[in-house]
Amino acid sequence: MTGDPDGMLSWDESVFRDEHVFEIDYVPETFNHRESQVESLKYALRPAARGSRPLNTMVRGPPGTGKTTAIQKLFGELAARTDVRTAHVNCQVDSTRYAVFSRLFEHLFEYEPPSSGISFKKLFGQITDRLIDEDEVLVVALDDVNYLFYENEASDTLYSMLRAHETHSGAKIGVIVVSSDLGLDVIDELDARVQSVFRPEEVYFPVYDVTEIADILGERAARGFHDGVLDRPELEQVAELTAENGDLRVGIDLLRRAGLNAEMRASKTIAAEDVESAYEKSKFVHLSRSLRGLSASERALVEVLVEHEGERAGEVYEAFEDETGLGYTRYSEIINKLDQLGVIEAEYAGVEGRGRSRTLTLAYDAEAVLDRLE
Repeated sequence: MTGDPDGMLSWDESVFRDEHVFEIDYVPETFNHRESQVESLKYALRPAARGSRPLNTMVRGPPGTGKTTAIQKLFGELAARTDVRTAHVNCQVDSTRYAVFSRLFEHLFEYEPPSSGISFKKLFGQITDRLIDEDEVLVVALDDVNYLFYENEASDTLYSMLRAHETHSGAKIGVIVVSSDLGLDVIDELDARVQSVFRPEEVYFPVYDVTEIADILGERAARGFHDGVLDRPELEQVAELTAENGDLRVGIDLLRRAGLNAEMRASKTIAAEDVESAYEKSKFVHLSRSLRGLSASERALVEVLVEHEGERAGEVYEAFEDETGLGYTRYSEIINKLDQLGVIEAEYAGVEGRGRSRTLTLAYDAEAVLDRLE
């Protein structure tokens, strides 16, 4: 990076060599510290490369531990070296059985199915007919499968996939379920009819330690920043803050925001103050992601809770009903989902003369929640 030798950026300069490197969905060329997990996934997928159904797999681990990246890397290898068809489905976006199979249709046919007027049975039949006619194996990754559970869609979705070879002879579909909700027991929460056929291989992704985080973020910084922008002390500062959260995505976002802060100061290097300032926003990466996937009624309840935090569920419902007109059953379902996402805390407490009632509180500062709802 050329320019003013005193360390100040000129108006047309940037600290970034490639800012895209710091996007959350960027797939890095190198993928370290997950060798055993990748080998386990390869073992499960190997039959697909030979034209057989792969082993079904359950991938678990906290957010930001490399689960999605591992699958994307392996799916890329499968596409380059074999005829196996792969479909990565984000269940935070596609959280119903119909939506999931619409995404599978799109992956196979390379265009979207009609938005209305086609039954699930017909959609499913077109997908399986295509696999049978082309003698193809389809591997489906249901990423953030916990969202299917939150909407009570997981059992039906998995049942259709796992039984496809029985209802449509010759259809070969393998499933990888990916969950970041460690409080969710995937197997126990499935219907008995699904449990009887879903006996997956299990692959666990633990939290990265601070040394691994520094190594991974150091490689990311070397690709994304110009030489000399990020020195070792600031990298270690970022790694330590990331380790406190246990989510590598916090560190990736933190690097990007720290770089932008340096540019705002017209500096060619990132300083400790840039990292500290950036962390005030980056530490809410998980909250932002959770809120982004909420429906209008779910967001409405979060907004109501900002005004009624700490009140009992019945009292909060009155305000929610005034706002949305929705019934108590749907209200209770939304509470459970927000609780499972970690956006709110719903704790049971005894109420004199009235049995037990839930008290609802936000899991984050109200101002931070409101900022990310806008």
